[in-house]
Amino acid sequence: MFGKSDRVYIVAEIGGNFTDYETAVMLIDQAKASGADAVKLQTYRGETVASHLAVFDMENTGVVSQLEYFKKFEINEELHKKIFEYTKDKGMDIFSTPAHITDVEMLERLGVDVYKIGADDVTNIPFLKSVARLHKPIMLSTGMCIMQEIHDAVNAILEEGNNQIVIMHVVSLYPTRPECVNLEAIHTLQREFPQFMIGYSDHTLGVDSCIFAAVMGAQIIEKHFTYDKKADGPDHMLSANFEEMKQLVDKVRLFEQMRGNGIKFPIGDEVKNRKNNRKSIVSVRAIKQGERIEEKDIDIKRPGTGIEPKYKDIIIGKSVVRDIKEDSLLQWSDLS
Repeated sequence: MFGKSDRVYIVAEIGGNFTDYETAVMLIDQAKASGADAVKLQTYRGETVASHLAVFDMENTGVVSQLEYFKKFEINEELHKKIFEYTKDKGMDIFSTPAHITDVEMLERLGVDVYKIGADDVTNIPFLKSVARLHKPIMLSTGMCIMQEIHDAVNAILEEGNNQIVIMHVVSLYPTRPECVNLEAIHTLQREFPQFMIGYSDHTLGVDSCIFAAVMGAQIIEKHFTYDKKADGPDHMLSANFEEMKQLVDKVRLFEQMRGNGIKFPIGDEVKNRKNNRKSIVSVRAIKQGERIEEKDIDIKRPGTGIEPKYKDIIIGKSVVRDIKEDSLLQWSDLS
């Protein structure tokens, strides 16, 4: 689905932003039109993801029961199947974040190719090992983590013989304010885990942080995606709408064009411009055959098709082998 590449892989996260097939289709169609590479779901059931004791206490939710929230937005296997089929028919990749081993079992029945591990399960080592044993790529969220916890999670996956790991820089704040984004952590993760792809999953308002993350080297960008920022549900407010997702994709693709290969060399018409726009040694008077060149006889002007200015001291004192007209480019063949 994705591998080491110079092309940033862009994921539209629609999980939690729909509960029916028609809305899912609308989101998938818009994600496709925006240029995103993949659609991602969230696969959970309220009864297996949260106890009655769990509450959300976040800016985008207020204080609410997690169990009741997850029950409200969970989607069944039949709807998963229809969404998987529709997305693949549209030529897009699709995968999901399971919250329980029974969710993994269902996703296996649907033939999922990639698993996203949410920040809530980074320290759930038994669950990580179960997913790792499927030997499919794993996108590992690092929200709320210290570095040792990331190492523990990566080691747990590696111990099961699975080295297909993408480590995602994530800040689990909803929404994430600019001063909390910490994009420099992308470089930290690149240094800490040079053998793995590093990505960025975003919870900010707008798409600027996603674009900046790509510039900083994130190889996968994941952004929540919605049809209406004011729709019912906590993720809509921090999701990109169609216009924002298209801007994100377009800006990242433009950056990829501009990034180049890092080798400093003349490119395209620069080769021509080297001749037209650089400078050469030029005569400022007519010089007769046999005369020696003095400093007052020459100047430095465009174009760059004559003797380069760096040789000025060398040609002073040399004789010319033919008559040189005023304002002529000097050539090595003119000198003895």
